[in-house]
Amino acid sequence: MSDEEYDLIIIGGGPGGMTAAIYAGRAELKTLLIEKGSFGGQITDSLDVENFPGSPHLSGQALMDRFKEHVTLSDSVSFLTTRVSGIDVAANHRRIVHTRRRGDFTARAVIVDVGAKPRQLGIPGEAEFSGNGVSYCATCDAEFFKDQHVFVLGAGNQAIENAILLTKYASKVSVAVMHEEGVLDCNEVDRREAMANDKIEFIWNSTLSSINGGDSVTSVTVRNVLTGAEEQVDATGVFSFVGMVPQTDILPDTISKDVHGYIKV
Repeated sequence: MSDEEYDLIIIGGGPGGMTAAIYAGRAELKTLLIEKGSFGGQITDSLDVENFPGSPHLSGQALMDRFKEHVTLSDSVSFLTTRVSGIDVAANHRRIVHTRRRGDFTARAVIVDVGAKPRQLGIPGEAEFSGNGVSYCATCDAEFFKDQHVFVLGAGNQAIENAILLTKYASKVSVAVMHEEGVLDCNEVDRREAMANDKIEFIWNSTLSSINGGDSVTSVTVRNVLTGAEEQVDATGVFSFVGMVPQTDILPDTISKDVHGYIKV
């Protein structure tokens, strides 16, 4: 365990975590900000953030670079890239944050801002082809599917926004939607844009029952949720946007969570 004690440890370097770090720095609290990956969180996958006050049409990465630059203005805040494996309470009421590779760290208080990860449906082929035809980030992987046919799973804002983005690269984007024809869960602006895009095909009342291939994805099996009828369709990529799962498994059982794993507030 590190001999150094912090006033505050913040777990999660997304927008919320970095905002907390800014305020902690202003209060001159000795603070450690821990992030397992790239600082900025999921918003860094967004090519265009349109609704951040004062900064319209700024990429998520550029916005988070500004956040991190703001945090670095405080000498009392330190950054650490590692994965947190658990949190305990010591006998002196200090919090002990365990990490997988960098040891343990002690603080008077801990802020948990771990965010969420993409939900997996568990359909055959999803795990097997993850990173090799199955993706959860069009901003990251769209360019690998230039002039190819890809599928998008989902009907919410994230799914439709990414479907629109994929049309800049793919020759055809098929969106499997479980709702009846014309019903999407996204905002109206994206709905109109997607409906008017000639490269986007909506397959209503449908989902995928399997993702097929050898070394990589070569086809998907589309199932009609009303009739149960299935059809195999050639495609080389699947982008899934069917919700998120909170990353709260590191928290002790003393922290109350709902049935979905979200912290009760």
